[in-house]
Amino acid sequence: MPALIFDCDGVLADTEQYGHLPAFNRTFADFGVPVQWSVEEYAEKVQIGGGKERMRSILTPSLAASLGLQDGDAVDNAIASWHQRKTETYKALVESGVMPARPGIARIAREAHDAGWTLAVASTSAEPAVRAVLAHAVGEDLASHFSVFAGDVVPKKKPAPDIYLLALRELGIEPQDAIVLEDSANGLHAAVAAGLRTVVTVSGFTRGEDFAGAALVVSSLGDPDGEQAEVLADPHGVRPSGVVTLATLQKLLALPATTHETETP
Repeated sequence: MPALIFDCDGVLADTEQYGHLPAFNRTFADFGVPVQWSVEEYAEKVQIGGGKERMRSILTPSLAASLGLQDGDAVDNAIASWHQRKTETYKALVESGVMPARPGIARIAREAHDAGWTLAVASTSAEPAVRAVLAHAVGEDLASHFSVFAGDVVPKKKPAPDIYLLALRELGIEPQDAIVLEDSANGLHAAVAAGLRTVVTVSGFTRGEDFAGAALVVSSLGDPDGEQAEVLADPHGVRPSGVVTLATLQKLLALPATTHETETP
């Protein structure tokens, strides 16, 4: 049976601005790190795959020295402590309900599960954070049917294809039998490099990115009685009418694969 693989941040929920950003800033404050990212600054940081990597990007030699981080081991230990606290803070924000699931996520996951599809999440975020978002987005019962590949389980994070190659290997799925839901150019590049057909549901920080190579680009998956999906690029003419359904994904899987499927929307 086919597989449906979700990214987490920006796909399951719009987590970056309302979850990760405040969690980073609270963590910096807790540890006395004199950094508070604005929305504009964080829009640049989301180009860096992985929370630890984003944290590490602030550590200029002068800032590291002012924090008493005199060598590489001290920096690594500090990053590990910061990231653990940030993950705990982020999970609390998820559980508080401040980040609702994006339109169509619970619906498409249920459709795929009921049709016997394999379900998975492949993300560069920490696994506890991913599982918290997943359970909040689709419910505990449906979340239990997902395989989760997250965090530091691969040496290189997106845009490298490692996380998707790991998912395919562990799931026993061939690339032509899987479809990915992503929201960013980094995620798209990772999925396409792994040979995976990819639907992009743009999020707040990614709408202006280059999505060449996507099979379909939409504003969201849409819901019949809620937000409608705006089609931003549809190179194969599958023409979702307000809602991306499992039938839409099946049409895309039936098409021959190509390396670059659409021009930039």
